[in-house]
Formats: sequence, C-alpha cells, structure tokens
Amino acid sequence: MDPTSLIGLLLAIACMVYSVSASGGSLASLVDYPSLAIVFGGALAACMIGFPAKALRQLPRTVARSLRDSAPDLGQLAQTLVRLAETARRDGILALEKRLDEVDDPFLKRGMQLAIDGVRPEMVEEILQNEMDARTARHLEDKSLLTQIGKFCPAFGMIGTLLGLIIMLGQMADPATIGTGMAVALITTLYGLVASNAFILPLAEKLAIQHRAELVAMEITLKGILSIQSGESPRVVEQKLNAFVSLPVAAPAARVRTVRRVAA
Repeated sequence: MDPTSLIGLLLAIACMVYSVSASGGSLASLVDYPSLAIVFGGALAACMIGFPAKALRQLPRTVARSLRDSAPDLGQLAQTLVRLAETARRDGILALEKRLDEVDDPFLKRGMQLAIDGVRPEMVEEILQNEMDARTARHLEDKSLLTQIGKFCPAFGMIGTLLGLIIMLGQMADPATIGTGMAVALITTLYGLVASNAFILPLAEKLAIQHRAELVAMEITLKGILSIQSGESPRVVEQKLNAFVSLPVAAPAARVRTVRRVAA
C-alpha cells in the first residue's frame, strides 16, 4: 500500500476528530447507522443502475490498485531497453530470445517476442498500440466508476438530509426534538461529503495518475522495441528514451500529447 494514501486518510480523520473534540462535541453523536445506509447504500444502488455487473465486480480490485504505489520506474525501464539494444546490436535480434526470461514486464516481453519472430515494425506498433488503447479504456471505466461513486455520495447525503428534515418538521409539536432532529438530518450530508472528498475522489484521481504513468511507460517500451527492431545504435536508443524519462509530470492530456509527439 502506498504510505501517502494511508497517511492522508488518517490525517483527514484526525483533523475531523480533533475539530469535534476541540469544539466540545461528542464523537458518538456523529454515528448514525440509518444515515450510513442512505449514503453508501444509495450510492451503491445508483452504481448498480448505471454500470454493468462486470464493472461492479472489479470495484474491490480497482480500489486496491489505486491504494498501491504502482508507478513504473521509467529510468529502470529505459536502461532495460538499452541493454536489450546492446545485445541485439552485438549478437543479433534473435539473441534476445534467451533474455526474455529476465524480463518481468508482460507488455515488453510480448513486444520483444513479436520483434524476434520477425513481425513487421508497423504490425508490431499496431498490435501494441491496440493493447494500450484497450488498457486505457479499461482504466477509464474504473476511474469513471470511482468518480461516479464520489458524486453519488454527496447527492444521497442531501437526500438523507431532506428526509430527516421532513420527518423533523412532522414532529414540530415537540420543540425539544428539533435540535436533535436537525443534527441527525445533517449527518447524512457530512457522511456524503467526507466519503467523497476525503477518500473516493482522491482515489479516482490517483488511479488516473497511475494510468498516465503506465501509459508513458508503455510508450517508452513501444519506442524502444521499434528502435531495437530497426537496428539503431544503443546510444541512440538511450538518448531517445531518456527524452521520455525526463518529461515533467504535467497535466494528463498535456503529458500524453507530449509523449506521442516525441514518439512520432
């Protein structure tokens, strides 16, 4: 698990606990199970309506992946491709087959196998690009699911608050219950906002960042394989790939567009 995700979540909880305690409030007053049911049950129901069952079954895996620190090491990937280029330049591209067992990245291994088998460069590029597009579509679906849950939680929090206010107004004959009823009504809004902004939406954004890093790694791999297949010097391959590695972490679309301009 990425320690920054855990630290961030604990920090958010600690800040809220401190705020309640410093204000003289009781943490027990913030626990309301019907409100939890409205917010999380309602958000889950909305996702079941709007997303296919396959996407929902993948939700635990998606959350687990977003919590991991799975950013690829671009520098190490570039060095691996340079070493493969040196082997290919020295002993021929067929000699790379003996080194495939040393490669852990399935995408790199698949691309190198295509090159070793003599598949035309344009076909290698098309096959690997199709895999990149498929992975992008899958990641976008995962992020979309998390983003929608992040939107549904505050919405159902407001629904719960409105229900609570309706019930409270129906009991106006007893003024002593108004304060308690108002507090309970507002708890659902609190649950929805906290769940969305302290956990779900940050995870969705982190998933998007991980995908962008993975896409850059795949672009580097594709460029390296095509360079090796064309017989370019290892030094030239290294300089090309280092241009990718040195790209700044920019906005999502900007970085991907920059990578593809370099690869063109």
